Amino acid sequence: MTEPDEAPRSPLRRDAERNRARIVAAARELFAEHGLGVGFNEVAHRAGVGVGTVYRRFADRDELIEAALEQPLREVLAVAEEAAAATRAWDGLVLLVTRVTELLVDNMGVRDAALGGTDALRPDIAEGIADLTHDLFERARAEGDLREGATGNDVGILLWMVTELAKHAADVRPDAYRRYTAAFLDGLRAGPGRAALPGPLEHDDVVAISHRWADSSARSRPRGA
Repeated sequence: MTEPDEAPRSPLRRDAERNRARIVAAARELFAEHGLGVGFNEVAHRAGVGVGTVYRRFADRDELIEAALEQPLREVLAVAEEAAAATRAWDGLVLLVTRVTELLVDNMGVRDAALGGTDALRPDIAEGIADLTHDLFERARAEGDLREGATGNDVGILLWMVTELAKHAADVRPDAYRRYTAAFLDGLRAGPGRAALPGPLEHDDVVAISHRWADSSARSRPRGA
């Protein structure tokens, strides 16, 4: 006798699952290309479904963002975990910033989400990245490699700057951001004659700046892109 949970799923159920997968894939592509300012109409068009189907599968924009970006954001978390395992914290910080910059340059939606431009990011991912970054900074400070006044809050702003450069330089010098990533990292490192960095930013400052930066980026996206 066939148990209820072993019964074949209906064609309608399979169609709904296929539509959901197409919507998630389309959203992931569009977010990567344009950031989180993409609307449901654009996602529906890319997925080849009606916009009503998108609304039936996802209650709101945050739910769609979470579904589309969970895996790419876990890749960012994996880099943070690898960096945290470095024997010397400064080496871990260099790995963290350079590798994460590469991921964010390749995916504008992940950039917006990982840097705090949305509240849709899963807490376990967001807190994991933040905690590992904080621990690396504290270790680097204790090991004498971190410039006085530098904090983990500087990483988010640094990443906003270099990824914004990458966006505007893509058709001119697509590798330009690497030069400035190296320059910014060097500015965080302890060295002879270096004064303390002025005016550290608090966490709430970084969140507010990130939201404004992400909103500005979304507004500047050409219509129909």
